[in-house]
Amino acid sequence: MVREAMSADIDGVEKNYIELLNYEKEHDAFTVWQLGVYPTKETAEEALSNGNLYVIEQTDGICASMILNRIQPEEYNMIPWKWNVEPEEVMVLHLLCVSPWKKGCGFGTQMMEFAIQKATALHCKVIRLDTGSQNKPAIAFYTKFGFQLAGTTNMLIGGKIQHQNHFFFELKI
Repeated sequence: MVREAMSADIDGVEKNYIELLNYEKEHDAFTVWQLGVYPTKETAEEALSNGNLYVIEQTDGICASMILNRIQPEEYNMIPWKWNVEPEEVMVLHLLCVSPWKKGCGFGTQMMEFAIQKATALHCKVIRLDTGSQNKPAIAFYTKFGFQLAGTTNMLIGGKIQHQNHFFFELKI
C-alpha cells in the first residue's frame, strides 16, 4: 500500500536510489541519474519536508518511492502541452523509483494508481512527468497508463545532470 513517507523511511529511499544506480552500472542503464549527484538522500529529505514523498514498504524495507507535487521544472514551459490547464490543476510525478530487486512485483503500478487517485482527489486535470528518451521501460510503462508524449527538449535533471532529447508526458484525468 502506498503511503506518505516518514522520516524513518529516508534511509530506505536512499538505499533504493543507490541499489538502482549500482544495478544499472552492471546491467543496462535506463536512467540518466548519477550516483551521489541525483537523486540523493537530500532529494528525498526535501520532498519529505514538503509532504511530497510517498513510499511502499514491506517487511524487508522500502520497495518503491516517488515524489508527487505541483512543481513543474522550467523546461516544462517549453513543451506544447495538449491540455491547457492552470498550474494548480497539474500534478507532477517525479523520481518514481522501484528497487531493482522488486521489479515485476506490481509496485510501479501501485504507485501510478495512487498518483492518479491523489491527483483526482486534489481536482487536478492532468498529470505530467518526464523521462529520458533512452528509458524504454519507463516509456512503455507510462504509455500503458495512457500517458501521451507531449514533446521533447533538453533538460537539466534535478538541476544537476544535463540530458539531451528528454521526453515529456501528460495524462488527462
